[in-house]
Amino acid sequence: MSEKTEQEPTAGADLTEQQDPDAAAPAAVGDAVEPELSESDEESGFDADAEPESESDERDDADERGAGERPRRAGKDRTAQLEREGEVAADFLERLLDIADLDGDIDVDIDGDRASVAIIDSEEGRVPRRLVGQDGRVLEALQELTRMAVQAATGERSRLMLDVADHRAQRREAVVSVTRQAIDEVRASGRPTPLKPMSAFERKVAHDEVLAAGLISESEGTEPSRHVVVLPA
Repeated sequence: MSEKTEQEPTAGADLTEQQDPDAAAPAAVGDAVEPELSESDEESGFDADAEPESESDERDDADERGAGERPRRAGKDRTAQLEREGEVAADFLERLLDIADLDGDIDVDIDGDRASVAIIDSEEGRVPRRLVGQDGRVLEALQELTRMAVQAATGERSRLMLDVADHRAQRREAVVSVTRQAIDEVRASGRPTPLKPMSAFERKVAHDEVLAAGLISESEGTEPSRHVVVLPA
């Protein structure tokens, strides 16, 4: 029903809220944005002083910072570890598709300092878009389950990134567009500009874009209203 394919590791960057209604704040930019990082706090724009208010927030903060529970390995050891994560994840997802009698192939890669796994359309048929779900919520849950399966097999916390039917690639483009609008607004007004709520993956994309533009960004709020604020340099 499903086939697993592997690609050679490729280097690359990682691939992700409403303001308090009682507080005066500028309107969020990016109404088109629907409601995860290998950088340091300073590089990602993460607000290190903000204390997570829930277990979910703490996990998301760790993803944005690129923090792991164990020191990272270097060179070939790290590559071998990421390849192992991809293999475990692919086997888990392949069994899941077979059990659910769903079409889709499994594509395994390495993206920066993460294993990257995608469920893509196969010759037998298209990947059911319900595996993405509204606002990507099913995809986020499936990614968490896959990470848990990898951790159970390897004994180490995984920051594996899962995509289904190119959903994350499409979201990346939308987030970049919205973030650039916010950057232009901050440069023109000199005032902080908040974006709409985003997933940890989308917040990472926004942080990277702001950093590349020479400005500053930080994450504020708690899930599901956690969002990025673009600040003047």
